[in-house]
Amino acid sequence: MFISIAIFIPFLAAIFVPFIYKWMPSRKIGWFVLFVPLALFIMLASLIPSVAGGGTYIHTMRWIDSAGINFTTYLDGLSMIFGLLITGVGTLVILYSIYYLSEREALGRFYVYLLMFMGAMLGVVFSDNMMVLYVFWELTSISSFLLIAFWYHRKQSRYGAQKSMLITVTGGVAMLAGFIMLQTLTGSFSVREVIATIGQYTDDTLFLLAMLLVLLGAFTKSAQFPFHIWLPDAMEAPTPVSAYLHSATMVKAGIYLVARFTPVFGGEAIWFYTVSSVGIFTLFWGSFNAVKQTDLKALLAYSTVSQLGLIMSLFGLGSVALNGGYSADSVIYTQATFAALFHLINHSTFKGALFMVVGIVDHEAGTRDIRRLGGLMSLMPVTFTIALIGSFSMAGLPPFNGFLSKEMFFESMLIIRELDLFSMGSWGALFPVIAWIASVFTFVYSMIIVFKTFLGEHQPDRLDRPVHEAPIGMLIAPSILGLLVVGIFFFPNMVGHYVLQPAMAAVYPPFAGAEGMVPHISAWHGFNYAPLQLTLGVIVVGVLLYLSLRYWRGVYTIAPMRWSLDGLYNGLLLQTERFTTVVTRFYMTGHLRDYLVYIFTFFILVVGGGLVLTGSFAFDFSNDAPITINEYVLVFVMIGAGISILFVKSRMTAIILNSVLGYAVALFFVVFRAPDLALTQIIVETVTTALFLLCFYFLPDWKREIASRSTKVINAVIAIAVGTIVTLLALTVQGNKLFESISVYFEDAYALAGGKNIVNTILGDFRAFDTMLEVVVLFIAGLGVFTLIKLKARKEGQDVED
Repeated sequence: MFISIAIFIPFLAAIFVPFIYKWMPSRKIGWFVLFVPLALFIMLASLIPSVAGGGTYIHTMRWIDSAGINFTTYLDGLSMIFGLLITGVGTLVILYSIYYLSEREALGRFYVYLLMFMGAMLGVVFSDNMMVLYVFWELTSISSFLLIAFWYHRKQSRYGAQKSMLITVTGGVAMLAGFIMLQTLTGSFSVREVIATIGQYTDDTLFLLAMLLVLLGAFTKSAQFPFHIWLPDAMEAPTPVSAYLHSATMVKAGIYLVARFTPVFGGEAIWFYTVSSVGIFTLFWGSFNAVKQTDLKALLAYSTVSQLGLIMSLFGLGSVALNGGYSADSVIYTQATFAALFHLINHSTFKGALFMVVGIVDHEAGTRDIRRLGGLMSLMPVTFTIALIGSFSMAGLPPFNGFLSKEMFFESMLIIRELDLFSMGSWGALFPVIAWIASVFTFVYSMIIVFKTFLGEHQPDRLDRPVHEAPIGMLIAPSILGLLVVGIFFFPNMVGHYVLQPAMAAVYPPFAGAEGMVPHISAWHGFNYAPLQLTLGVIVVGVLLYLSLRYWRGVYTIAPMRWSLDGLYNGLLLQTERFTTVVTRFYMTGHLRDYLVYIFTFFILVVGGGLVLTGSFAFDFSNDAPITINEYVLVFVMIGAGISILFVKSRMTAIILNSVLGYAVALFFVVFRAPDLALTQIIVETVTTALFLLCFYFLPDWKREIASRSTKVINAVIAIAVGTIVTLLALTVQGNKLFESISVYFEDAYALAGGKNIVNTILGDFRAFDTMLEVVVLFIAGLGVFTLIKLKARKEGQDVED
């Protein structure tokens, strides 16, 4: 039950933030928000011993039983890792934002968006039902869009928000299709039930399609190549947003999806090749492009892309363990997944600290441009220390946690060379080679962060303001993350036993409790340890490349910018906008007559054509009641009034003839013994006629449009065709009753709902939910009108003051 409540706590807090922001000083609103993730983190941390012992927490709230969609939350070792990251890093980010953001910012709006995102991320990792997971998945895209565009007055902020939204939402829709396919195969939306039953459907065509669609959603969200292009542009968001969304949470959602569905698709050759290959190339591409960046946040963005690729490739390699049954070899392959989970935690610590450091540099120096920075070590010693810890950990150097997971990464890459599954052959040798080259570039850009920013010559004349150390409040959060980076290095097995072990059991349900699944993490394996030798090679070559950076950096200017993926995205977006503009101008003519032609033509083709092609026109008048003289009179009156409206030249006459039609319908209700409907029709018709008269009174003189003969002919043909189809359709329906009328059910309205008026009972009881939604729509429309009137009045008042 707690897990279900934990998801909604941030949303509830977000509701109260605007009201509290009204009377609380703007600086203090952050302290109120800080309590939310802190309390959630403490409560989750209290469950660590239970989950480490193999316990899981499941809670179900019934929602849409008929569709198999219920709000089911599930806490196991895997979701525990992500839950701790979301709440723990979220606590530090909010603490950091309290000192980072100015009181002049719209802090109330900022914290509402941040809490929405936090709740959505918790919903993603704790949801067992795939449909509920998808709802929260897209909610993360929406809330991140709002956060990235927080400084909406900046063009680049709006561009970055739009870019991230388009790419991640497109992937999310593909993922939804994959979920539906899995439900079609297994008959369930529950992830746990899909894992338990999917084995018998692996040969089905839908299985492969579902796999690729789910991966598309994961790759777009976790910024894998070629979808990584949204992440650098998302750096236009405030630094606390970057530290939270783009290092610890949102980009890890795709990683979570791959880990959660590894028991479903793992062991399949396509899953292995796709995940591992995309991951390893993303690792190389991100690290290679990070070196050329001159903006510190852009550098960290590409480094994040690279590190996400590293984690993704490890999950791909680890999926091999599920090919076949349990064996000593399969346990060896699980070490890749263990390394992925370990680096997932490590990356959140050192990358979160580095984003905060960059924010501090930008806050104090007024720039993130590496070319204008330098010599800040003596001016910002604490910030320099945190940057050193985070960068060296990212480079994979001791004594920092990144060294441990990087060594395990190298070890997994070396093991994969010996893989004899999936016709790997010599292809397996490419993985360690690419991994080593990417690690060299990782070392280079890590050194750039430290030495280009904090060492060298200080350039005060190129800075916007004098530089000094950040306030203590801004240093607390990155210092805590820095301490975690060092602490995990010295006590890694505490993390391994209490956090990683239950997560491994969640990724590999068949191997739960198997010996060797969770290795003993050690910093020293001797000089003959191959990963250590690779690390030494990375250091040597990385130092040489860093020292000679100015000589080979020109390689980045070889390819024209128009060949880049960003150029492809921008060109595709531009062509799409042009195409939609042409299409829109074609049908949005501004003439009501054209719109009616489109609608009625579509009706004629679809309804009329469909009935003709299927031979559905069939009439049976044998059971019809006889038509009385009264009904004939009313019909001819309505026909006469309808035709007369087309030829009259007076507005008053047209209104009267139109009301004749309405009152004739009311007389039909009287003839058919429906007095309540007749009364309603008379009232509505009277009010409508009065409104017509009132509106036409204020309209200018009526100038009748002179249409061409061809236009009149087309209008007549369309009108006759629509009228004929509607008449024939009504006669067909009347003469061919395949089922008993549903009105029989509502005739017993008094016994079923206690209402004597069938119409009122249908509106208030049988379709009450629909009626409620109609009222909600009207309420929202009313709010919109009220807001527009209020804004207009405020603007007019400001104009008067000006």
